[in-house]
Amino acid sequence: RYDYETLLQNSTFCLVPRGRRLGSFRFLEALQAGCIPVLLSNSWVLPFQAKIDWKQAAIWADERLLLQVPDIVRSISPSKILALRQQTQVLWERYFSSIEKVVFTTFEVPDIVRSISPSKILALRQQTQVLWERYFSSIEKVVFTTFEIIRERLPDYPQRNGIIWNTSPGALLTLPTYSDTSKELPFLLDSYGYEPGVNYTAVIFVQVGVQLTPNVALYKLVKSISRSQFASKILILWASDRPIPSKKRWPSTGNIPLIIIPGNSNEERPSISQRFYPHSQIETQAVLSLDEDAILNTDELDFAYQVWRDFPDRIVGYPARAHFWDDSKNAWGYTSKWTNYYSIVLTGAAFYHRYYNYLYTNWLSYLLLKTVQQSSNCEDILINLLVSHVTRKPPIKVTQRKGYKDRESGRSPWNDPDHFIQRQSCLNTFAAVFGYMPLLRSNLRLDPVLYRDSVSNLRKKYRQIELVGS
Repeated sequence: RYDYETLLQNSTFCLVPRGRRLGSFRFLEALQAGCIPVLLSNSWVLPFQAKIDWKQAAIWADERLLLQVPDIVRSISPSKILALRQQTQVLWERYFSSIEKVVFTTFEVPDIVRSISPSKILALRQQTQVLWERYFSSIEKVVFTTFEIIRERLPDYPQRNGIIWNTSPGALLTLPTYSDTSKELPFLLDSYGYEPGVNYTAVIFVQVGVQLTPNVALYKLVKSISRSQFASKILILWASDRPIPSKKRWPSTGNIPLIIIPGNSNEERPSISQRFYPHSQIETQAVLSLDEDAILNTDELDFAYQVWRDFPDRIVGYPARAHFWDDSKNAWGYTSKWTNYYSIVLTGAAFYHRYYNYLYTNWLSYLLLKTVQQSSNCEDILINLLVSHVTRKPPIKVTQRKGYKDRESGRSPWNDPDHFIQRQSCLNTFAAVFGYMPLLRSNLRLDPVLYRDSVSNLRKKYRQIELVGS
Protein backbone atom coordinates (compact mmCIF):
# COMPACT_ATOMS: atom_id res chain seq x y z
CA ARG A 1 0.00 0.00 0.00
CA TYR A 2 1.36 3.39 -1.00
CA ASP A 3 1.00 6.74 0.76
CA TYR A 4 -0.21 9.14 -1.92
CA GLU A 5 1.66 12.24 -0.67
CA THR A 6 4.91 10.29 -0.20
CA LEU A 7 4.51 8.84 -3.67
CA LEU A 8 4.13 12.34 -5.18
CA GLN A 9 7.17 13.68 -3.34
CA ASN A 10 9.31 10.77 -4.55
CA SER A 11 8.15 11.11 -8.16
CA THR A 12 9.91 13.15 -10.83
CA PHE A 13 6.94 13.43 -13.22
CA CYS A 14 3.23 13.50 -12.29
CA LEU A 15 0.47 12.95 -14.83
CA VAL A 16 -2.23 15.66 -14.71
CA PRO A 17 -5.18 14.54 -16.84
CA ARG A 18 -8.25 16.72 -17.22
CA GLY A 19 -10.95 16.52 -14.57
CA ARG A 20 -14.64 17.24 -15.06
CA ARG A 21 -13.48 20.28 -16.96
CA LEU A 22 -10.18 21.17 -18.63
CA GLY A 23 -8.47 21.82 -15.28
CA SER A 24 -7.71 19.47 -12.40
CA PHE A 25 -6.66 19.83 -8.74
CA ARG A 26 -3.90 17.30 -9.55
CA PHE A 27 -1.98 20.20 -11.03
CA LEU A 28 -1.61 22.02 -7.69
CA GLU A 29 -0.88 18.73 -5.91
CA ALA A 30 2.05 18.17 -8.26
CA LEU A 31 3.38 21.69 -7.73
CA GLN A 32 3.17 21.32 -3.95
CA ALA A 33 5.12 18.05 -4.06
CA GLY A 34 7.80 19.49 -6.34
CA CYS A 35 6.80 16.98 -9.04
CA ILE A 36 6.95 18.09 -12.67
CA PRO A 37 3.36 18.22 -14.01
CA VAL A 38 2.78 16.39 -17.30
CA LEU A 39 -0.38 18.04 -18.60
CA LEU A 40 -2.89 15.86 -20.45
CA SER A 41 -5.59 18.42 -21.16
CA ASN A 42 -5.56 20.04 -24.56
CA SER A 43 -6.49 23.75 -24.67
CA TRP A 44 -6.22 24.21 -20.89
CA VAL A 45 -5.28 27.79 -19.99
CA LEU A 46 -3.12 27.53 -16.88
CA PRO A 47 -3.45 29.86 -13.89
CA PHE A 48 -1.89 33.31 -14.34
CA GLN A 49 -0.63 32.24 -17.76
CA ALA A 50 -0.44 35.89 -18.85
CA LYS A 51 2.50 36.37 -16.46
CA ILE A 52 3.93 32.98 -15.51
CA ASP A 53 6.08 31.09 -18.02
CA TRP A 54 4.82 27.57 -17.41
CA LYS A 55 7.24 26.11 -19.95
CA GLN A 56 9.88 26.37 -17.22
CA ALA A 57 7.85 24.22 -14.81
CA ALA A 58 5.57 21.87 -16.74
CA ILE A 59 5.49 19.47 -19.67
CA TRP A 60 2.68 19.34 -22.23
CA ALA A 61 1.55 16.15 -23.93
CA ASP A 62 -1.31 15.52 -26.34
CA GLU A 63 -4.11 13.77 -24.45
CA ARG A 64 -5.01 11.96 -27.67
CA LEU A 65 -1.49 10.41 -27.95
CA LEU A 66 -0.88 8.94 -24.51
CA LEU A 67 1.57 6.32 -25.79
CA GLN A 68 4.00 9.09 -26.69
CA VAL A 69 4.25 10.31 -23.07
CA PRO A 70 7.08 7.93 -22.02
CA ASP A 71 9.21 8.97 -25.00
CA ILE A 72 8.64 12.67 -24.24
CA VAL A 73 9.68 12.23 -20.60
CA ARG A 74 12.79 10.14 -21.45
CA SER A 75 13.97 12.80 -23.95
CA ILE A 76 14.41 15.44 -21.21
CA SER A 77 17.99 15.88 -19.97
CA PRO A 78 18.85 15.53 -16.24
CA SER A 79 19.80 19.23 -16.00
CA LYS A 80 16.44 20.24 -17.51
CA ILE A 81 14.61 17.95 -15.08
CA LEU A 82 16.38 19.59 -12.17
CA ALA A 83 15.49 23.09 -13.42
CA LEU A 84 11.85 22.11 -13.91
CA ARG A 85 11.55 20.63 -10.39
CA GLN A 86 13.14 23.70 -8.83
CA GLN A 87 10.79 25.98 -10.74
CA THR A 88 7.72 24.03 -9.61
CA GLN A 89 8.78 24.59 -5.99
CA VAL A 90 9.40 28.29 -6.60
CA LEU A 91 6.02 28.86 -8.24
CA TRP A 92 4.16 26.90 -5.56
CA GLU A 93 5.85 28.79 -2.76
CA ARG A 94 5.46 32.23 -4.30
CA TYR A 95 1.96 32.11 -5.78
CA PHE A 96 -0.11 29.04 -4.81
CA SER A 97 0.82 27.89 -1.28
CA SER A 98 -1.98 29.87 0.42
CA ILE A 99 -5.31 31.50 -0.34
CA GLU A 100 -3.78 34.91 0.37
CA LYS A 101 -1.04 34.42 -2.21
CA VAL A 102 -3.51 33.28 -4.85
CA VAL A 103 -5.67 36.34 -4.17
CA PHE A 104 -2.76 38.77 -4.17
CA THR A 105 -1.40 37.25 -7.37
CA THR A 106 -4.81 37.61 -8.97
CA PHE A 107 -4.83 41.32 -8.16
CA GLU A 108 -1.29 41.80 -9.45
CA VAL A 109 -1.67 39.91 -12.72
CA PRO A 110 -4.62 41.47 -14.60
CA ASP A 111 -3.00 44.26 -16.59
CA ILE A 112 -5.68 43.60 -19.16
CA VAL A 113 -8.40 44.36 -16.62
CA ARG A 114 -6.72 47.56 -15.48
CA SER A 115 -6.41 48.70 -19.08
CA ILE A 116 -10.18 48.63 -19.63
CA SER A 117 -11.75 52.09 -19.74
CA PRO A 118 -14.58 53.02 -17.32
CA SER A 119 -17.03 53.28 -20.21
CA LYS A 120 -16.10 49.78 -21.40
CA ILE A 121 -16.48 48.43 -17.86
CA LEU A 122 -19.95 49.98 -17.66
CA ALA A 123 -20.89 48.44 -21.00
CA LEU A 124 -19.64 45.02 -19.90
CA ARG A 125 -21.57 45.19 -16.63
CA GLN A 126 -24.73 46.23 -18.45
CA GLN A 127 -24.30 43.37 -20.89
CA THR A 128 -23.96 40.84 -18.07
CA GLN A 129 -27.25 42.11 -16.67
CA VAL A 130 -28.93 41.86 -20.09
CA LEU A 131 -27.77 38.28 -20.64
CA TRP A 132 -28.71 37.23 -17.10
CA GLU A 133 -32.14 38.81 -17.29
CA ARG A 134 -33.03 37.56 -20.77
CA TYR A 135 -31.68 34.01 -20.70
CA PHE A 136 -30.59 32.79 -17.25
CA SER A 137 -32.73 34.42 -14.53
CA SER A 138 -35.23 31.55 -14.35
CA ILE A 139 -35.50 27.87 -15.23
CA GLU A 140 -38.17 28.75 -17.79
CA LYS A 141 -35.86 31.14 -19.62
CA VAL A 142 -33.01 28.63 -19.68
CA VAL A 143 -35.38 25.99 -21.11
CA PHE A 144 -36.91 28.37 -23.67
CA THR A 145 -33.47 29.57 -24.73
CA THR A 146 -32.36 25.98 -25.24
CA PHE A 147 -35.44 25.23 -27.34
CA GLU A 148 -34.95 28.37 -29.45
CA ILE A 149 -31.34 27.43 -30.22
CA ILE A 150 -32.47 23.95 -31.24
CA ARG A 151 -35.29 25.36 -33.39
CA GLU A 152 -32.87 27.59 -35.27
CA ARG A 153 -30.94 24.48 -36.26
CA LEU A 154 -33.99 23.05 -37.98
CA PRO A 155 -34.24 23.47 -41.76
CA ASP A 156 -36.49 26.26 -43.05
CA TYR A 157 -36.80 27.87 -39.62
CA PRO A 158 -35.69 31.53 -39.69
CA GLN A 159 -32.56 32.36 -37.74
CA ARG A 160 -31.86 35.46 -35.65
CA ASN A 161 -28.47 37.11 -35.99
CA GLY A 162 -25.94 37.79 -33.24
CA ILE A 163 -27.12 41.34 -32.69
CA ILE A 164 -30.61 40.12 -31.79
CA TRP A 165 -29.26 37.47 -29.42
CA ASN A 166 -26.85 39.84 -27.68
CA THR A 167 -28.88 43.04 -27.38
CA SER A 168 -32.00 43.80 -25.38
CA PRO A 169 -34.70 42.49 -25.40
CA GLY A 170 -33.00 39.33 -26.66
CA ALA A 171 -34.06 36.48 -28.89
CA LEU A 172 -36.91 35.16 -26.73
CA LEU A 173 -38.89 38.36 -27.34
CA THR A 174 -37.87 38.70 -30.99
CA LEU A 175 -40.11 36.37 -32.95
CA PRO A 176 -38.39 35.47 -36.25
CA THR A 177 -41.73 34.64 -37.87
CA TYR A 178 -42.79 38.29 -37.67
CA SER A 179 -40.41 39.61 -40.33
CA ASP A 180 -37.27 38.65 -42.22
CA THR A 181 -35.65 42.04 -41.65
CA SER A 182 -34.52 43.81 -38.49
CA LYS A 183 -35.88 47.09 -39.89
CA GLU A 184 -39.31 45.99 -38.72
CA LEU A 185 -38.34 45.61 -35.06
CA PRO A 186 -38.92 48.76 -32.95
CA PHE A 187 -36.09 48.17 -30.47
CA LEU A 188 -33.41 47.61 -33.15
CA LEU A 189 -34.00 50.69 -35.27
CA ASP A 190 -31.36 52.74 -33.44
CA SER A 191 -28.82 49.90 -33.54
CA TYR A 192 -29.00 49.76 -37.31
CA GLY A 193 -29.43 53.48 -37.84
CA TYR A 194 -32.93 53.07 -39.30
CA GLU A 195 -35.87 55.42 -38.93
CA PRO A 196 -39.50 54.35 -38.54
CA GLY A 197 -41.96 54.79 -41.38
CA VAL A 198 -43.51 58.14 -42.24
CA ASN A 199 -47.18 57.18 -41.90
CA TYR A 200 -49.52 55.54 -39.42
CA THR A 201 -52.64 53.40 -39.45
CA ALA A 202 -55.48 54.52 -37.19
CA VAL A 203 -57.37 51.67 -35.52
CA ILE A 204 -60.65 52.71 -33.87
CA PHE A 205 -62.24 50.17 -31.57
CA VAL A 206 -66.03 50.48 -31.52
CA GLN A 207 -67.70 48.67 -28.64
CA VAL A 208 -70.85 50.71 -27.97
CA GLY A 209 -71.71 51.82 -31.48
CA VAL A 210 -73.92 54.88 -31.00
CA GLN A 211 -75.91 56.14 -33.94
CA LEU A 212 -73.48 57.77 -36.37
CA THR A 213 -74.27 61.46 -36.86
CA PRO A 214 -71.99 64.51 -37.43
CA ASN A 215 -72.31 65.40 -33.74
CA VAL A 216 -71.04 62.16 -32.17
CA ALA A 217 -67.43 61.63 -31.13
CA LEU A 218 -66.73 58.79 -33.60
CA TYR A 219 -67.76 60.90 -36.58
CA LYS A 220 -65.58 63.82 -35.42
CA LEU A 221 -62.67 61.50 -34.71
CA VAL A 222 -62.67 60.08 -38.23
CA LYS A 223 -62.71 63.62 -39.62
CA SER A 224 -59.74 64.62 -37.45
CA ILE A 225 -57.75 61.62 -38.65
CA SER A 226 -58.60 62.27 -42.29
CA ARG A 227 -57.04 65.75 -41.99
CA SER A 228 -53.76 64.37 -40.64
CA GLN A 229 -50.84 64.58 -43.06
CA PHE A 230 -49.43 61.30 -41.71
CA ALA A 231 -52.54 59.10 -41.74
CA SER A 232 -52.30 56.21 -44.19
CA LYS A 233 -55.40 54.20 -43.41
CA ILE A 234 -58.34 54.08 -40.98
CA LEU A 235 -59.54 50.74 -39.62
CA ILE A 236 -62.83 50.51 -37.78
CA LEU A 237 -63.00 47.41 -35.57
CA TRP A 238 -66.73 47.03 -35.08
CA ALA A 239 -67.36 44.98 -31.91
CA SER A 240 -70.80 46.40 -31.19
CA ASP A 241 -74.06 44.46 -31.33
CA ARG A 242 -75.55 47.29 -33.37
CA PRO A 243 -75.45 47.04 -37.15
CA ILE A 244 -72.57 48.72 -38.98
CA PRO A 245 -73.63 52.09 -40.42
CA SER A 246 -73.88 52.28 -44.17
CA LYS A 247 -70.98 53.78 -46.08
CA LYS A 248 -72.81 57.03 -46.83
CA ARG A 249 -73.16 57.78 -43.11
CA TRP A 250 -69.39 57.94 -42.58
CA PRO A 251 -67.57 61.24 -43.18
CA SER A 252 -65.49 61.63 -46.30
CA THR A 253 -61.86 60.64 -45.71
CA GLY A 254 -60.47 61.84 -49.05
CA ASN A 255 -57.60 59.65 -50.25
CA ILE A 256 -57.35 57.79 -46.93
CA PRO A 257 -59.01 54.34 -47.12
CA LEU A 258 -61.67 53.62 -44.50
CA ILE A 259 -61.95 49.88 -43.80
CA ILE A 260 -64.53 48.34 -41.46
CA ILE A 261 -63.71 44.96 -39.87
CA PRO A 262 -66.67 43.19 -38.21
CA GLY A 263 -66.04 42.05 -34.66
CA ASN A 264 -67.30 38.52 -35.23
CA SER A 265 -64.78 37.75 -37.95
CA ASN A 266 -63.04 35.33 -35.56
CA GLU A 267 -65.14 34.02 -32.71
CA GLU A 268 -62.23 32.21 -31.03
CA ARG A 269 -60.33 35.43 -30.45
CA PRO A 270 -61.29 37.40 -27.30
CA SER A 271 -63.46 40.21 -28.67
CA ILE A 272 -61.86 43.07 -26.75
CA SER A 273 -58.35 41.86 -27.63
CA GLN A 274 -59.03 42.06 -31.35
CA ARG A 275 -57.91 45.70 -31.25
CA PHE A 276 -54.37 44.33 -30.79
CA TYR A 277 -54.66 41.60 -33.39
CA PRO A 278 -52.06 41.88 -36.21
CA HIS A 279 -54.60 42.63 -38.91
CA SER A 280 -53.20 42.26 -42.40
CA GLN A 281 -54.63 45.68 -43.29
CA ILE A 282 -52.09 47.32 -40.95
CA GLU A 283 -49.13 47.92 -43.24
CA THR A 284 -47.43 50.79 -41.42
CA GLN A 285 -45.08 50.41 -38.46
CA ALA A 286 -46.98 52.99 -36.44
CA VAL A 287 -50.43 52.13 -35.09
CA LEU A 288 -52.73 54.78 -33.63
CA SER A 289 -55.06 53.01 -31.22
CA LEU A 290 -58.29 54.88 -30.45
CA ASP A 291 -61.54 54.34 -28.58
CA GLU A 292 -64.71 55.35 -30.35
CA ASP A 293 -65.40 58.18 -27.90
CA ALA A 294 -61.91 59.70 -27.99
CA ILE A 295 -61.89 63.45 -28.63
CA LEU A 296 -58.62 64.50 -30.24
CA ASN A 297 -57.99 67.08 -32.90
CA THR A 298 -55.60 66.74 -35.83
CA ASP A 299 -52.78 68.70 -34.21
CA GLU A 300 -52.85 66.43 -31.18
CA LEU A 301 -52.62 63.37 -33.42
CA ASP A 302 -49.77 64.77 -35.53
CA PHE A 303 -47.74 65.90 -32.51
CA ALA A 304 -48.08 62.57 -30.73
CA TYR A 305 -47.03 60.77 -33.93
CA GLN A 306 -43.91 62.93 -34.29
CA VAL A 307 -42.98 62.13 -30.68
CA TRP A 308 -43.52 58.41 -31.34
CA ARG A 309 -41.12 58.53 -34.28
CA ASP A 310 -38.39 59.51 -31.79
CA PHE A 311 -39.40 56.68 -29.43
CA PRO A 312 -40.73 53.90 -31.70
CA ASP A 313 -40.22 51.17 -29.10
CA ARG A 314 -42.60 52.77 -26.58
CA ILE A 315 -46.27 53.58 -26.19
CA VAL A 316 -46.82 57.31 -26.74
CA GLY A 317 -50.17 58.89 -25.97
CA TYR A 318 -52.41 61.17 -23.96
CA PRO A 319 -54.39 59.55 -21.13
CA ALA A 320 -52.10 58.35 -18.34
CA ARG A 321 -52.67 56.15 -15.31
CA ALA A 322 -50.46 54.85 -12.52
CA HIS A 323 -49.87 51.75 -10.44
CA PHE A 324 -48.70 51.62 -6.83
CA TRP A 325 -48.09 49.09 -4.08
CA ASP A 326 -50.82 49.05 -1.43
CA ASP A 327 -49.31 47.85 1.86
CA SER A 328 -52.70 47.62 3.56
CA LYS A 329 -53.94 45.11 0.97
CA ASN A 330 -50.54 43.60 0.14
CA ALA A 331 -51.39 44.03 -3.51
CA TRP A 332 -50.87 46.32 -6.47
CA GLY A 333 -53.20 49.27 -6.79
CA TYR A 334 -54.41 51.15 -9.85
CA THR A 335 -55.27 54.83 -9.88
CA SER A 336 -56.57 57.37 -12.35
CA LYS A 337 -55.91 60.30 -10.04
CA TRP A 338 -53.93 63.29 -11.31
CA THR A 339 -50.47 62.55 -9.86
CA ASN A 340 -46.88 63.64 -10.51
CA TYR A 341 -46.03 60.32 -12.10
CA TYR A 342 -47.57 57.71 -14.36
CA SER A 343 -46.74 54.18 -15.52
CA ILE A 344 -49.52 53.44 -18.01
CA VAL A 345 -50.63 55.27 -21.14
CA LEU A 346 -54.09 54.08 -22.14
CA THR A 347 -54.42 52.84 -25.69
CA GLY A 348 -57.71 54.65 -26.06
CA ALA A 349 -55.53 57.39 -27.61
CA ALA A 350 -51.96 56.24 -28.15
CA PHE A 351 -49.33 55.30 -30.74
CA TYR A 352 -47.27 52.11 -30.64
CA HIS A 353 -45.37 49.82 -33.03
CA ARG A 354 -47.35 47.12 -34.81
CA TYR A 355 -44.83 44.46 -33.67
CA TYR A 356 -46.51 44.59 -30.28
CA ASN A 357 -49.75 43.44 -31.91
CA TYR A 358 -47.88 40.36 -33.09
CA LEU A 359 -46.37 39.75 -29.64
CA TYR A 360 -49.70 40.33 -27.90
CA THR A 361 -51.39 37.70 -30.05
CA ASN A 362 -48.61 35.13 -30.50
CA TRP A 363 -46.42 35.39 -27.40
CA LEU A 364 -48.56 36.27 -24.39
CA SER A 365 -49.75 33.50 -22.11
CA TYR A 366 -53.23 32.20 -22.79
CA LEU A 367 -54.06 32.85 -19.13
CA LEU A 368 -53.47 36.58 -19.67
CA LEU A 369 -55.67 36.69 -22.76
CA LYS A 370 -58.33 34.66 -20.97
CA THR A 371 -58.35 37.17 -18.11
CA VAL A 372 -59.00 39.96 -20.60
CA GLN A 373 -61.72 37.96 -22.31
CA GLN A 374 -63.57 37.09 -19.12
CA SER A 375 -63.48 40.62 -17.73
CA SER A 376 -64.01 42.30 -21.12
CA ASN A 377 -61.55 44.82 -19.73
CA CYS A 378 -57.85 45.48 -19.07
CA GLU A 379 -56.50 44.89 -22.59
CA ASP A 380 -54.84 48.33 -22.51
CA ILE A 381 -53.16 47.55 -19.17
CA LEU A 382 -51.91 44.23 -20.54
CA ILE A 383 -50.26 45.74 -23.60
CA ASN A 384 -48.60 48.35 -21.36
CA LEU A 385 -47.13 45.54 -19.26
CA LEU A 386 -46.03 43.76 -22.43
CA VAL A 387 -44.23 46.78 -23.89
CA SER A 388 -42.57 47.62 -20.58
CA HIS A 389 -41.51 43.99 -20.22
CA VAL A 390 -39.87 44.11 -23.65
CA THR A 391 -38.21 47.52 -23.39
CA ARG A 392 -37.70 47.91 -19.61
CA LYS A 393 -38.86 51.49 -20.18
CA PRO A 394 -41.98 53.44 -19.21
CA PRO A 395 -44.46 54.82 -21.75
CA ILE A 396 -44.42 58.49 -22.77
CA LYS A 397 -47.22 60.97 -22.13
CA VAL A 398 -47.73 64.02 -24.34
CA THR A 399 -49.27 67.34 -23.19
CA GLN A 400 -51.28 67.81 -20.04
CA ARG A 401 -54.70 66.78 -21.29
CA LYS A 402 -56.51 65.04 -18.41
CA GLY A 403 -59.54 63.72 -20.23
CA TYR A 404 -59.91 62.33 -23.72
CA LYS A 405 -63.40 60.86 -23.65
CA ASP A 406 -66.70 62.21 -24.89
CA ARG A 407 -68.37 62.83 -21.53
CA GLU A 408 -71.79 63.20 -23.11
CA SER A 409 -71.86 59.49 -23.93
CA GLY A 410 -73.48 58.10 -20.80
CA ARG A 411 -73.71 54.53 -22.10
CA SER A 412 -69.95 54.04 -22.18
CA PRO A 413 -68.89 50.86 -20.32
CA TRP A 414 -65.94 52.81 -18.92
CA ASN A 415 -68.38 54.73 -16.69
CA ASP A 416 -69.30 51.53 -14.84
CA PRO A 417 -68.07 51.60 -11.18
CA ASP A 418 -67.08 47.92 -11.42
CA HIS A 419 -64.75 48.84 -14.28
CA PHE A 420 -62.15 50.26 -11.86
CA ILE A 421 -62.32 47.25 -9.50
CA GLN A 422 -61.83 44.88 -12.41
CA ARG A 423 -58.77 46.77 -13.58
CA GLN A 424 -57.14 46.53 -10.16
CA SER A 425 -57.79 42.79 -10.10
CA CYS A 426 -56.39 42.42 -13.63
CA LEU A 427 -53.23 44.28 -12.67
CA ASN A 428 -52.45 41.81 -9.89
CA THR A 429 -53.23 38.81 -12.07
CA PHE A 430 -50.95 40.09 -14.82
CA ALA A 431 -48.09 40.75 -12.39
CA ALA A 432 -48.45 37.24 -10.97
CA VAL A 433 -48.27 35.63 -14.42
CA PHE A 434 -45.29 37.75 -15.49
CA GLY A 435 -43.60 36.88 -12.22
CA TYR A 436 -42.87 40.52 -11.41
CA MET A 437 -44.27 43.99 -12.06
CA PRO A 438 -42.97 45.18 -15.48
CA LEU A 439 -44.50 48.68 -15.22
CA LEU A 440 -42.08 51.55 -14.59
CA ARG A 441 -42.89 55.03 -13.31
CA SER A 442 -42.13 58.20 -15.22
CA ASN A 443 -42.42 61.93 -14.56
CA LEU A 444 -41.73 62.91 -18.18
CA ARG A 445 -44.28 64.81 -20.24
CA LEU A 446 -43.46 66.07 -23.72
CA ASP A 447 -45.07 69.25 -24.97
CA PRO A 448 -44.71 71.13 -28.27
CA VAL A 449 -42.19 73.96 -28.48
CA LEU A 450 -43.68 77.21 -27.12
CA TYR A 451 -46.52 75.27 -25.49
CA ARG A 452 -48.32 77.57 -23.04
CA ASP A 453 -45.75 80.31 -23.70
CA SER A 454 -47.11 83.84 -23.77
CA VAL A 455 -46.44 84.40 -27.45
CA SER A 456 -48.75 84.67 -30.42
CA ASN A 457 -50.43 81.39 -31.28
CA LEU A 458 -49.51 82.06 -34.91
CA ARG A 459 -45.87 81.35 -34.02
CA LYS A 460 -46.71 77.85 -32.81
CA LYS A 461 -46.74 74.78 -35.02
CA TYR A 462 -49.54 72.89 -33.25
CA ARG A 463 -51.99 75.69 -32.66
CA GLN A 464 -55.10 73.59 -32.02
CA ILE A 465 -53.55 71.92 -28.98
CA GLU A 466 -53.67 75.14 -26.96
CA LEU A 467 -57.37 75.45 -27.66
CA VAL A 468 -58.14 72.18 -25.89
CA GLY A 469 -59.35 72.56 -22.34
CA SER A 470 -57.18 70.80 -19.79
